[in-house]
Amino acid sequence: MGCVNGKCCGQYQLSDGDARECREDGPYSGQGKHILTQRSLESIPVPSHNFRLEYSVLTQRGYYPDSPDKANQDSYCIRTQIQGNPNIHFFGVFDGHGQFGTQCSNFVKDRLVEILANDPALLDDPVTAFNSAFLATNNELHNGEIDDLMSGTTAITVLVIGDTLFVANVGDSRAVIAVKDGNRIVAEDLSHDQTPFRKDEYERVKLCGARVLSVDQVEGLKDPNVQIWGDEESEGGDPPRLWVQDGMYPGTAFTRSVGDSTAEKIGVVAVPEVYKVQLTASHPFLVLASDGVFEFLSSQAVVNMVARYADPRDACAAIAGESYKIWLEHENRTDDITIIIVHVKGLSNSGAGTTDGSNGTGNRAMRSRRGTPEVSGTSGSEIYNSVRSNFSDLQSCQHVVSTNQISAIIVPSPAHERQVKLAGLPIPALYGV
Repeated sequence: MGCVNGKCCGQYQLSDGDARECREDGPYSGQGKHILTQRSLESIPVPSHNFRLEYSVLTQRGYYPDSPDKANQDSYCIRTQIQGNPNIHFFGVFDGHGQFGTQCSNFVKDRLVEILANDPALLDDPVTAFNSAFLATNNELHNGEIDDLMSGTTAITVLVIGDTLFVANVGDSRAVIAVKDGNRIVAEDLSHDQTPFRKDEYERVKLCGARVLSVDQVEGLKDPNVQIWGDEESEGGDPPRLWVQDGMYPGTAFTRSVGDSTAEKIGVVAVPEVYKVQLTASHPFLVLASDGVFEFLSSQAVVNMVARYADPRDACAAIAGESYKIWLEHENRTDDITIIIVHVKGLSNSGAGTTDGSNGTGNRAMRSRRGTPEVSGTSGSEIYNSVRSNFSDLQSCQHVVSTNQISAIIVPSPAHERQVKLAGLPIPALYGV
């Protein structure tokens, strides 16, 4: 699908690398450069496992009729051959917010990958390296020239090491992987939104002194003592937000970010949740996108759209166009939109029976409104190994997490819960869903 009402066609920006493949040729496909993006397709080999990654990226400024000069606060980073290693590649989407959100997202997308790439322990312990890189980047942002008092950025990142993905998330952007399940392609989320809708995140920020209230509750239109907001779909227009005890700020609808030094005092942290996923031949592609995409589109709807196009650049344009269309059906503006689509080509391993597992969480429902308010499924996977930052022993609200506070859990896909039980493995509750 193209742009909505001609508002965005001339503004698509694409990275230096793009991609191809699926089932059906789109209207802009062909040899050479893409008509909309003016980019050629690129392919990144992963020689250790004899497959390649093909990718496309699109970032699009939102439509803001009341702020025609508002910059695109989204940014992205794609870095191949980390540490000179042809088997290590990095993808990231960063969604800035606040007055200096553009500066924050650009700073973080540059520094995060640099710190990660310069960590000599990256290959030995990618999870700890990710934690260290996020916390160091956050500290540099606090101590730098950018005013992050009420500004910051979310970050959804994927580090590819051979046939294994390490997905690190801070905030409410999203990574989704497609899974072949018979004649279907099923969307499985690789990240969990960090918002007050999550019971664990709600309780954590409350312990750090946050008031958790919707805008209507803050303004006295609803009872502030009712601390039940339903789910993201039903309460999308007025989600629970974080406020200081004696003021109407910062009002963030997320519980983790990089920057936001004011919100940090009430529990907003830059510690990522890191999930480890082994790629298999049943994973045709993955998607990283800012919440401008998932505001009104489910993970499954996005995966379905990607699967329709042989050229992922066409899929990026179609997803952006559909997102804009639905945004304008509900509001008089749209959010910024950034999408990275990564195709997995030629991978022949099965992944069955390995300790790394493959992946799996359930599909997501429709997303809700995000950021600071403008006021004063059946799975096709085997086993999903999740390695995440654990706050159970975190006693302060500061960005300090030691390596012994990182734990591993195994989360089975629903269709394979019985097989996991038969194998004698523990089945904890899904984290954050």
